[in-house]
Amino acid sequence: MNWSEITVSVNLKDTETASAIANMTVPYGIYIEDYSDLEEGAWEIAHIDIIDEELIKKDRTKSIIHIYISECDNAAEALEFLKERLRAEKIEFETNCVGVNDADWNENWKKYFKATEIGERLAIVPSWEKYDNKDNRTILQIDPGAAFGTGTHATTSLCLELLEKLSGEGKTTLDIGCGSGILAIASVLLGCEKADGVDIDAQSVKTANENAEINNIGDKANFIVGDLADKISDKYDIVCANIVADVVMRLFENAADYMKEDASFIISGIIDMRAKEVEESAVAHGFKIVNSVTRDNWHAYLLKQS
Repeated sequence: MNWSEITVSVNLKDTETASAIANMTVPYGIYIEDYSDLEEGAWEIAHIDIIDEELIKKDRTKSIIHIYISECDNAAEALEFLKERLRAEKIEFETNCVGVNDADWNENWKKYFKATEIGERLAIVPSWEKYDNKDNRTILQIDPGAAFGTGTHATTSLCLELLEKLSGEGKTTLDIGCGSGILAIASVLLGCEKADGVDIDAQSVKTANENAEINNIGDKANFIVGDLADKISDKYDIVCANIVADVVMRLFENAADYMKEDASFIISGIIDMRAKEVEESAVAHGFKIVNSVTRDNWHAYLLKQS
């Protein structure tokens, strides 16, 4: 089996948060290079005080996180997922991926991203692929470009399965951390009147608006650059946040400001190890858990205001 290696270099102070995000991309772990305590570690582990000169030259202010992705798991999407989450946490970083070249991004998507049927009503179809719609599903065409969100990652597919049960005529949707725009666009195609999306990454917003046009709903879906929902003033029937646990918990502070009475709040991007913490935080902030779904160590929740 072939593997791609993704490396992420971050400042030492950000290692713990960046490592948690990196762990979200693979089910089998990561490893971290950290030379900040090289001398102490060498003596403690091997009882030696003579250290290779190449190691001495290593940058002590940085750590390097290594992630390995199998050829069947789509390293391209993992890399963009990683970048988007690190930006959302305002972490400075540098990435490198052996086996995935950003210049060849579109070709990588065409190789790995295939039509996917989700839930009972939806089919996510690459914009370059023909799809035999024998079950008369709602087709969402998408060209991810350099943005996370194809529906293939568990965090996104779980959101879509919850969303398809809620979307309907006259409703409005807000997608916080919209990535490729897939959730907002899906809600409109499934019957909602209007959807807005916001993302901290300008490239993601550009891609999301282009995907809205591909699906002929540019007049019903609008995407803007912003930090969480700081530029949002409307209230919505459905609010979605497929981000990371720490950012979701920050949203609990003011999510109700964007929710109509009896609105639904879909959250995802919650890895097993953070699920209980997020559940407790949701309840503490006045939400009740109406439904929860799990896949591949990931959790998504449907919340309502208590």
